[in-house]
Amino acid sequence: MTPQTLLIRIITLVIAFTIHEFSHAFVATRLGDPTPAQDGRLTLNPLKHLDLFGSLMLVLVGFGWAKPVSIRPDLLLRRNKAGVMLVSFAGPFSNFLLAALAALIMTFSTGISSWIMLFLNQFIWINLSLMVFNLVPLRPLDGEKVLGYFIPQSVRSIWQRIQENGPQILMLCFLILPYFRINIFGSVLSPIIRGLYSWLVGG
Repeated sequence: MTPQTLLIRIITLVIAFTIHEFSHAFVATRLGDPTPAQDGRLTLNPLKHLDLFGSLMLVLVGFGWAKPVSIRPDLLLRRNKAGVMLVSFAGPFSNFLLAALAALIMTFSTGISSWIMLFLNQFIWINLSLMVFNLVPLRPLDGEKVLGYFIPQSVRSIWQRIQENGPQILMLCFLILPYFRINIFGSVLSPIIRGLYSWLVGG
């Protein structure tokens, strides 16, 4: 990785993680949960949102995480039965919006420098990676709450048992299996990210 690419990744992750976590906090607040504001998370200050290890993982291997925003599901469900799902979905959706905005800039700008073009490409790819990775339906990722909202009651007990082992399954898939040349990220998630990238930038 060149110093230029490293710098771009650092700038991108600061923006992407900050907007992602702020979006969780903003939607939770709008739905009547004061917890994010009380915890100082209703802010665009990156220092309130970044997790050191999660940020390093994103820079080095292409996926990572930030500090989770604490919420009170009881308050959210009191206002909206889909409240927890909406708060969870807000983070990944914000990353999609950031990627779409960068794609618009790249598509309609003329005469931009190669450095800016590289930045926009990395910005789109990283934000789409964050979106797709966080929508993996395993605890503690956002996808667990998003998909969990639609799980029928008849299979919810099975779903809960799977989620109890969510962190271990994630560790197995993304940290251990690659050493045995089984790359879940590359074989399953990367094609989705590439498809979204092609759709946004027009090929």
